[in-house]
Amino acid sequence: MFDNLLYQNASSLLREDILNNRLPGAILLSGPSSSGKLTCALEIARILSCSGQNKYNQRGHWLCDCPSCKKNKELSNTNVLLAGPRDCSLEILAAKRAFLQASFDNSSFLTAVRYLFIRSVRKLTLRFSQILWEGDDKLSKLAPILAAIDEQMEKLNPEKDLPDSDKLEKICDDIVKNCDKLSASFMYDSLPINQIRRASSWAHMKSVSGKKIFIIENAERMLESVRNALLKILEEPPEDMVFILTTANRGAVMPTILSRVRTYNFSERSAPQQREVVQRVFHARGEEENLLINDYLQLFLPVKPAEIKKSASSYFNYLMTGQIPLSDAIVKECASFEPRFLLKIFLTGILECARGDSNSAARSEICAKIVGFCRECYNSVTVFNISPGAAIERLSRDLSSVKRAWAQSGASL
Repeated sequence: MFDNLLYQNASSLLREDILNNRLPGAILLSGPSSSGKLTCALEIARILSCSGQNKYNQRGHWLCDCPSCKKNKELSNTNVLLAGPRDCSLEILAAKRAFLQASFDNSSFLTAVRYLFIRSVRKLTLRFSQILWEGDDKLSKLAPILAAIDEQMEKLNPEKDLPDSDKLEKICDDIVKNCDKLSASFMYDSLPINQIRRASSWAHMKSVSGKKIFIIENAERMLESVRNALLKILEEPPEDMVFILTTANRGAVMPTILSRVRTYNFSERSAPQQREVVQRVFHARGEEENLLINDYLQLFLPVKPAEIKKSASSYFNYLMTGQIPLSDAIVKECASFEPRFLLKIFLTGILECARGDSNSAARSEICAKIVGFCRECYNSVTVFNISPGAAIERLSRDLSSVKRAWAQSGASL
């Protein structure tokens, strides 16, 4: 159990609770980003649905090949729902490179990285299950993209031989392009309330085999109405359901939700432990194998974070001289802010420039306004689907008003 969850004490506690039938119907996995919370949640789902009919005669054994475990390893078990905002793009790109490299080398770990790529893609596509999106007017638009991904993914089925190198690379490229379309057009920043309601209806349908699992990532980012809707399910959870929430900020989760879940804490892995994760999971080579997890994943950004921060600094300083930068030029310079993580880096760079080294009351007051403007910009793009160019134009106007207020206050820039 939990062989794929490295360096987290929570795995021992979970193992004991599962083996002793003490796992409650709702749990919270709390800890920093990239600490393995989603990996753990998906492994819990596999273990709870395992039939135990394997040569080890042990439920949840890592090498179990029962039908349920096979489906869970491929993330194709219909008894598992996954929801919540997440940027999957960098993990997909990292997994794709590891998979293609192993296939070209005919490596001994080819099977492992084939599953790595399949799972990285399905961590995204599972969030667009028809169960969660039924009745949504966006379903007809996203369905063809999902169908295209599924058609190509079938060619990577672990039960089949892989295509030759050229065809395999083309298949992976097509999958990544469609995943980018799916993320850019339909990924939300806060879980829609209708998905909680649909999941509630699904949860109350009797399962024909094993437990049903509903995983919600980044639970701290749910709006109040969504939290209240979830709370209603947690107050009277169905017997064959397990709710697994994850968060990087337990303090931001509604107290009434916290009172109805058991928390398992995840810790920040040490630098050597993170490097081992990068080596074992992504099979990094050369200097890359010495990188920490987030630093390694950022290698797959289309623009380096340092360049994004440089653009943010130039943009902010330009505004503070009373000029308005061309939003289209900024968007182009920053690769259209795809993935959206680039927009977060850009806005963080603006805040760093605004804060500077001053701790004056005047600057602190202005910085508080800038934080609000940056948050509005991010939400405009990620929640309300406003184009990055239009959002940056609005941000420029907002920051220009700050510049005027700052000058009038006599604060030093």
